[in-house]
Amino acid sequence: MSEMRAALYDRYGPPDVLYEGTVPTPVAGPGELLVRVHGTSVNGGELTMRAGKLRMLGGRTFPRRIGIDFTGEVAALGPGLTGPAVGARVWGLLPRSGVPRGRMGSAAEYVTVRPRQVALAPAGLDLVEAAALPVGTTAVTALRDKARLRPGERLLVRGASGGVGNVAVQLGRAYGAHVTALASGKNLELVRELGADEAYDYRETGPGELRDLGAFDVVLDSVGSEAASYRQLLAPGGRMVGIALDIDRAAASLAYTLASAVYGSRRVRFFSGNPLHQDFADLTGYVESGVLRPVVDTVHPLAEIAAAHRALEAGGVRGKHVVRVI
Repeated sequence: MSEMRAALYDRYGPPDVLYEGTVPTPVAGPGELLVRVHGTSVNGGELTMRAGKLRMLGGRTFPRRIGIDFTGEVAALGPGLTGPAVGARVWGLLPRSGVPRGRMGSAAEYVTVRPRQVALAPAGLDLVEAAALPVGTTAVTALRDKARLRPGERLLVRGASGGVGNVAVQLGRAYGAHVTALASGKNLELVRELGADEAYDYRETGPGELRDLGAFDVVLDSVGSEAASYRQLLAPGGRMVGIALDIDRAAASLAYTLASAVYGSRRVRFFSGNPLHQDFADLTGYVESGVLRPVVDTVHPLAEIAAAHRALEAGGVRGKHVVRVI
């Protein structure tokens, strides 16, 4: 059986537990695609899982793999498939369930997926650079489908320079909203370039100061802390979409979110995305029409996966930390 390179860790802990090792190369089963991975990115949830803060969900079987999103080329078709063609450029996310533990993790040379979990990647876009965008489907779902953001509405984006936040700023502009962005001071110019009408340093401008700006119709929260305070910034009938929990107070944070989704005129919607083919196809369309562009902080080789995790944990990110696999 052939082997491939993959990012692994043998115990929960800091970024240094990650290393490049080898695992068996997967084979496309019936109805599956084998994708040769060009790039993946580092996501906040992976930091939490690797650190062991959700070990009740993660279990104690090691070594473990890491990575959820990917860009690459179709390397082979499993029995029963006629497309997409071998060599097609695709992007997608691994499913959250239904995959044997040993085959999970897109920070590897190959992954196997179902066609419904991928779409053709944008033409002309470098596939490593493109790895900054698959998680952008979260922003699409949050603003278009959950919040139903409308032209002329006022949108507040927390974590506006991060992987999901920067896409939300670009989409907010495209949807015709007035976009207010919160980011670190050094990234304010970036989020303005991406389409924010106003940009503030989150260290200096909290819920109290934001209240003086007037009520918001939609708040996209990619941070998770102080949810109750940011909810109070909503206009009556406003919608707050959370894509992160306060991990240090996970149980209380989840309980509050669930309750606020039912009670009061200012609703909070929390979701953990599981995008499928049409979501990625829509994302491709946004890129090819000029609505979205990838924002890459740093490209790290697979052998330096630990450095990529350290960089994201350090904060102040400008887009995505991308891992080059090919």
